[in-house]
Amino acid sequence: MQPASALSAVSKRRLWTARVLSGVAILFLLFDSIIHLIIIPPVVESFKQLGYPVGLSVTLGVIELVCLIIYMIPRASIFGAVLLTGYLGGAVATQLRINAPLFSTALFPIYVGILIWGGLYLRDDLLRTLIPFQKEKIINQ
Repeated sequence: MQPASALSAVSKRRLWTARVLSGVAILFLLFDSIIHLIIIPPVVESFKQLGYPVGLSVTLGVIELVCLIIYMIPRASIFGAVLLTGYLGGAVATQLRINAPLFSTALFPIYVGILIWGGLYLRDDLLRTLIPFQKEKIINQ
């Protein structure tokens, strides 16, 4: 890893793009966790369709909310993103199990995951150092 002094400063444009991507994901996941906690009728219907007991709604809402709060803490955001990735992976598996439409429903959690990791990647130099998306440099001999 590079020393902290060698890391580049995040540009304002990249920072705002990161904030928007993360903000959209955060708002969606916050809404989703809240409706799981208050168990509105569409949640009851969804749980019946998915074959899960409605009583798990609050448990899933709490798990999602805790993972989201960890993601929103700057020093813990990478850990939170990993936890949310696991949570969203379960959502994909659940949708595939019932043969939900692929691009509109089953892959939707992956789209949210892209927002989570995309926002984090754009605003976190250490993550960009860990996962460098750049052209391979050719060394002249």
